[in-house]
Amino acid sequence: MEIYIGTPNERQKEFLRCEKKYIAFGGARGGGKSWAVRCKAKLLALRYPGIRLLLVRRTLPEIEANHLTFLRRELAGAAAYRAGERRFVFANGSSLQFGYCGSDRDAERYQGAEYDVIFFDEATQLQERWMRQLAACVRGVNGFPKRIYYTCNPGGPGHGYIKRLFIDRRYEPGENGEDYVFIPARVTDNRVLLARQPEYVKQLEALPPKLRAAWLEGKWDVLAGQVFQEFTDDPAHYEDRRYSHVIRPFRIPREWNVYRSYDFGYAKPFSCGWWAVDHDGCVYRIAELYGCTGTPDEGVLWTPEKQFAEIRRIEEEHPDLRGRTIHGVADPAIWDASRGESIYETALRHRIYFVKGDNQRIPGWMQMHYRMAFDGEGYPMLYVFENCRAFIRTVPGLLYSGTAPEDVDTSQEDHVADESRYFCMMRPIAPRTAEVRQIGDDPLNMAKKFFEK
Repeated sequence: MEIYIGTPNERQKEFLRCEKKYIAFGGARGGGKSWAVRCKAKLLALRYPGIRLLLVRRTLPEIEANHLTFLRRELAGAAAYRAGERRFVFANGSSLQFGYCGSDRDAERYQGAEYDVIFFDEATQLQERWMRQLAACVRGVNGFPKRIYYTCNPGGPGHGYIKRLFIDRRYEPGENGEDYVFIPARVTDNRVLLARQPEYVKQLEALPPKLRAAWLEGKWDVLAGQVFQEFTDDPAHYEDRRYSHVIRPFRIPREWNVYRSYDFGYAKPFSCGWWAVDHDGCVYRIAELYGCTGTPDEGVLWTPEKQFAEIRRIEEEHPDLRGRTIHGVADPAIWDASRGESIYETALRHRIYFVKGDNQRIPGWMQMHYRMAFDGEGYPMLYVFENCRAFIRTVPGLLYSGTAPEDVDTSQEDHVADESRYFCMMRPIAPRTAEVRQIGDDPLNMAKKFFEK
């Protein structure tokens, strides 16, 4: 059996040759990602008779437009396409299945399925929990390689997940960094596209600055639609605390005030954060308890009784919390007693006290913006200890709502952000303004003349 593959560019060759378990390819638009995916799928199908491949995008029309239209022609005579199953079956027994995943219900349809290799095409357009759920389908006792390929551009609901794994390379327990590789690709690598559509680069150059940086240059730290674009996690500045919101933990002085912020959840995660405030009013998120199973936005199903028992235990044992008066703030909804005992009454039994949080959403987000702003020396008014992984994972990736300008899209994993804004609204500050540095020696009064122009 022979199939014409074509001539890959250098980045595509790197992608096709890579044998890591988790391979991400892309970063910028026009890098030839879809072609590379189709090519790799064909090569695997021919090399391993009987292998089972799955190619996933968010919607069926995307599958049709970006892959099936081409593969029906490219595989004519080499593989039979079964339209009802959306699957190519090769003469050697290999199969290439096409699927879509645009909702939790779609993801559940793959439960129990087994594949040797999965391709997530335009992975950042998928939710993290969907990718994790489908990744569990990569299994089997045969000798075929077990891999997952991700093609991606910055932006979209899966941005934070892909960025954590392949750009920041920050791994959670059970994730082995040696298994992951990112292969960058830009439009300038794609000679075929540049020859056929030379104006495409100019189209990308004409985009708004943030989109241009993401789609043309492949930058992952600028994301159109990202709420907290100013949030910075720079390990090089964990010690000096400049131009990084994430810092190294330190012991909290006994004279600093400590606060607790709380957002209830059961089927969805609950979130509890502890904050210290220094003499200048700067706040530090020093610890957190996040009720998540490990699957994004999936709660651990703890009752209020269990949640507050664990919060009490932490406050009695944590060296920076033990023996302190802790001021609490929470979502006003926990005072609701219309269906029996309120959640707050449960908290009281554990000697955990809260005041009702100011639940104004947009003012709350603005308070977080005010605190995250860096001054002229690179110091913000909000820091996060590097052990607060839930904040670092969920808050930076939040996107704006498509229907409520200035508000966060509530379909996202926003529980940490919610309790954080309750706390920030408890201690509001004014927007920070850049300070004009004074000129020490100005005998000709040039500064005055300049600023009066």
